[in-house]
Amino acid sequence: MTPANCTPDSEPVYRLDSLSKTYGQRVVLDIDALEIQKGEIFAVVGPSGSGKSTLLRLLNFLEPPSGGCLEFDGVVFRPETEIPLALKRRVTMVFQRPLLFNGSVWDNVALGLRLRGQRDASRQIQEALDEVGLSHLIRQPARTLSGGEAQRVALARAIVLQPDVLLLDEPTANLDPSNVGLIESIVRRINEQQKTTLVLVTHNVFQARRLATRAAFLLDGKVIEVGETERFFTAPADPRTGAFVRGEMVY
Repeated sequence: MTPANCTPDSEPVYRLDSLSKTYGQRVVLDIDALEIQKGEIFAVVGPSGSGKSTLLRLLNFLEPPSGGCLEFDGVVFRPETEIPLALKRRVTMVFQRPLLFNGSVWDNVALGLRLRGQRDASRQIQEALDEVGLSHLIRQPARTLSGGEAQRVALARAIVLQPDVLLLDEPTANLDPSNVGLIESIVRRINEQQKTTLVLVTHNVFQARRLATRAAFLLDGKVIEVGETERFFTAPADPRTGAFVRGEMVY
């Protein structure tokens, strides 16, 4: 692979250049170039096994790339780069299946702040629970919540940290339509009111079209197409994108 040419003077919050991720001999990601703009909702769609969750793990600094470079807010990282904790803390992720801990809803939302040494954060926790509509369940044991309530607790736990970037990995895949609507409304408000950059990974093209500013189609670890949402879904340039968004792609 040719050397990456990232420069630390970009406007996008993320810029990927010749970014790759391999596990053994298997190439999971091989992205020539991709930019994610500050303040947008950026959806990544594609079939299962296309590398979507791996991409999120790299964007969340959970794993280093195998090649190329990943630029975050003007700072360039390569496979050998040690990423400062202060930068890692500017990004947080909500997973498809939220992991809640023993204790109350309040305790779960407070966890990240306590790990960062913030002991007196009652106001922030209350505001986060208000945002996701769970103030009435503050003292309820988190393990007794429904799937939709648990996912909203996970969202509150993420937004109370006030991240610059919120990564969402199939956040409504296991929820009923009512809870899907609630989660999507919360996501929109976070983006509009707090100007948080949101990266949404989903196989649900309808959700991506409802929420995203722009969308990208990922297939076999490669970015096939990126575009403004309306054009992406109504007049895609690549026939593979068109087949996927029309539900014609077999995988």
